[in-house]
Amino acid sequence: MVRRSEDSSDDAISELWVEYKKAGDQGLRDRLILHYSPLVKFVAGRVGVGLPQNVEQADLMSYGMFGLIDAIDKFDLDRGFKFETYAISRIKGAIIDELRAIDWVPRSIRAKARAIERAYSKLENELKRSPTDEEVALELDVTVDELNETLSRISLVGLVPLDEMVGGDGDEGPSPTLGDTIPADQSTEPEASFEVDEMRHILGDAVTSMPERERLVLTLYYYEGMTLAEIGEVLGVTESRVCQIHTKSVLQLRARLTESEHAPTR
Repeated sequence: MVRRSEDSSDDAISELWVEYKKAGDQGLRDRLILHYSPLVKFVAGRVGVGLPQNVEQADLMSYGMFGLIDAIDKFDLDRGFKFETYAISRIKGAIIDELRAIDWVPRSIRAKARAIERAYSKLENELKRSPTDEEVALELDVTVDELNETLSRISLVGLVPLDEMVGGDGDEGPSPTLGDTIPADQSTEPEASFEVDEMRHILGDAVTSMPERERLVLTLYYYEGMTLAEIGEVLGVTESRVCQIHTKSVLQLRARLTESEHAPTR
């Protein structure tokens, strides 16, 4: 009985989509917005992890709603991929674009994050492996404790969410996020471009080659959907330490992404 009800609901939404795309009626669009609005709450909750308290969840949802509306207007029924996948990318992009526009992250924190990224990039090129905390601290001329304190401050302002967009505008399909690159038993969307597919491979390999603890934190958080506190229980460390590991891992991935973008093509 439940299955029949779900099928009936899916059929009704499919019919609503067809009607809206034919007529472009505002009332039909409003019904689609209402149906998919839980996606905005879900995405806002994920993006909001680690943001400072002055960034209101309601504001994130407001930014995300613009992304949902944009996704509904631009979604092509003939492309063959799920609307939810497309919409989530649009919603994330709208939220992150607005956060960037209001520029709430202190310049000093941005500068420290870039310095850590550069340190990872340089050391990985020299060592041909992921550097240790001690090696990164030495490169930055700070102590390991000072490095961890910096990572904590970066984490508190939410400067390096792994869900930050890395794809293009997304008109031709769902733009990927760094989180999408974590290896999983999922097929690549058929509409993904060669560049996007290559990016997934680069970052997927980067995650795989990370030390076990960093790889585990990323996988549990972004693929398994666990909270930072839950991951801390699994690893036997505090939630704040998990935040540090998460931030360090994302900075390392961003360094590899930047390196790959500037690498000469063969």
